[in-house]
Amino acid sequence: MSDTASLTEEDTPSREELLTQVELLEEENQALYESYTRAKQTQYRRTAIGLVGIAVVATVAGLAIPPARTILLSLAGIGFFGGVLTLYLTPEQFIASDTGRDVYTALAENEQAIVTELGLTEERVYIPTPDTDDPAKLFVPQRDEYALPDSSSLANTIIASENPPENGVAFVPSGTRLFESFTRALSGSLGDTPSALGTQLTDALTAQFELVETARAEVDTTTDAITITVSGSAYGPLTRFNHPVVSFIAVGLATGLDRAVTATVSDTGIENGDYRIRYYVDTNSGR
Repeated sequence: MSDTASLTEEDTPSREELLTQVELLEEENQALYESYTRAKQTQYRRTAIGLVGIAVVATVAGLAIPPARTILLSLAGIGFFGGVLTLYLTPEQFIASDTGRDVYTALAENEQAIVTELGLTEERVYIPTPDTDDPAKLFVPQRDEYALPDSSSLANTIIASENPPENGVAFVPSGTRLFESFTRALSGSLGDTPSALGTQLTDALTAQFELVETARAEVDTTTDAITITVSGSAYGPLTRFNHPVVSFIAVGLATGLDRAVTATVSDTGIENGDYRIRYYVDTNSGR
């Protein structure tokens, strides 16, 4: 790491200060979670009420218009059934896009501030772990020439190892809980090749989570590097720290391939405000 990035003992935040900031980030993340749930549940309830309303109108019309009674009562039955089913199957966990984006922005700014204050590098490395609750960690190394910390070190937020190249910070990726939801909804098994994972994860971004409008995966078969091109991000610029879109795909790749994955994001040379994310697989790593 260069001298300009080095921190003196005087301006280095204490471990207690950094842990306090991490706790604040966790509280902000919980607020994101709760606001997300309330907004989407309201939307589903309104849909259910609308369907029941159609059913009531169809029932009244069926009683008043005998020639069309069969069709109208059938429509009423469909409406009642659809309304009850929609209400019963309303998912418990959602994110309202605007509120979620605002809370995520604060979260990203605070995490980026920690990285900047510690003078860490621009590397963003997602490392698989044996922890089922956190299947991967976002490691930001202190040095340009770094080594991957082991799983016991990754259990800590601040990594101060006896081996300096392993020093840095390990965050829970913002895409971890999304990945859990994705695996629960997955009809088959999680892919174990870059191509299969790229297809599964980009489909989930657009169809399951609606975090982006479009997402396309390309795999370099010679290096296994994966390039994802996306447009219409619901959570703003993908260049922000620990972005959910970048993080979700990285966690999926690291877990599915059981390899560390480095992510870089670019918005240059791309039309219509699209973003290009490149993931490089460390073939020498693994749990």
